[in-house]
Amino acid sequence: MRGSALIIGAGIAGTAVARGLLRAGWSVQVLERGANLPGSGTALAMWPEAMRALDALGAGDAVRAGSVVEQGARILKPDGSQIAAMGRSRTARLVPRTVLLEALSGDLPAGVIQWNSPVAGPSTLPSADVVVAADGIFSRLRTACSGISPRALGTVAFRGVVPGPAGGVSETWGRGRLFGITPLDAGSTNWFACLRSTDLPPLGSPEAIGAQGAELLRSLYRGWHPDVTRVLGKLDGSPIDYRELFDVPPLPSYISGNLALLGDAAHGMAPNLGRGACDALLDAVALIDALSSAADVTAGLQRYDAGRRRRGNLMVRAARLLNRAATAEHFTGARNLAMSAGIRFA
Repeated sequence: MRGSALIIGAGIAGTAVARGLLRAGWSVQVLERGANLPGSGTALAMWPEAMRALDALGAGDAVRAGSVVEQGARILKPDGSQIAAMGRSRTARLVPRTVLLEALSGDLPAGVIQWNSPVAGPSTLPSADVVVAADGIFSRLRTACSGISPRALGTVAFRGVVPGPAGGVSETWGRGRLFGITPLDAGSTNWFACLRSTDLPPLGSPEAIGAQGAELLRSLYRGWHPDVTRVLGKLDGSPIDYRELFDVPPLPSYISGNLALLGDAAHGMAPNLGRGACDALLDAVALIDALSSAADVTAGLQRYDAGRRRRGNLMVRAARLLNRAATAEHFTGARNLAMSAGIRFA
């Protein structure tokens, strides 16, 4: 089947499905509220299934050229001793968000993405055979169609990039907070910090964090092992992204009429599994395949919903549980023992 698709959002999910539907012969229009693709961004993990999805979209080689391979990861205590290790058989590519978005959208025909085009709600949309809501965790289309809004996780995240090689992938779990380190590329380190909202002093708006963020983080993670201290020592003058964390409650359906929810609009989750971008790509390929092979839109969307919703809802629940465990304030000894006994999280 071929037809017309209107895609709301030019993030990872939106550009991926636009690319795939164009290759399948569909007429595609993307509406994006921003003025252009972001010019910066932290690293995203591309697990093997995500790389297969990128290959199906014709973007795998570009991502490989702009990413680094990491095998295994460690969970550490604040003193640097090891809690658990993920086996080297689990291989991921770490790709900057900018590289991934360019690989997906860089060769789209001019005019496919309409920039500076915010969408207020379903009633304002132009007609199309299929509408794809890829407008993120705060999706107006999801809320309008289902009444379901994101829920706060009770945690906040800081993240950024500093110069210098990362030297591997690690998360350090303390009492009520964690600190993660991954490569962005061969010469840069991606870092992220997550902690309970109640552990923070009043910070004002996310835009106001920059000046005070570095000193605040050094205070919060004072005395942690040298790898964390090294990153914290490089924060001055480096942009720091700060945000409260939310997820989307498991949904009863990813479709409504001719509308399909995709990516974070469908299953926005805590970042702890490192799977948000991967699952957005898997959504996109599943939707493309379902629509291309179905006799009509209704059958295609039902197949997409049946194939992706159960998995997406499971990932939301698992990521929320891991977010709570990684930032636990009590029974951390039991938590660490359980992880060291072989619990795997990705």
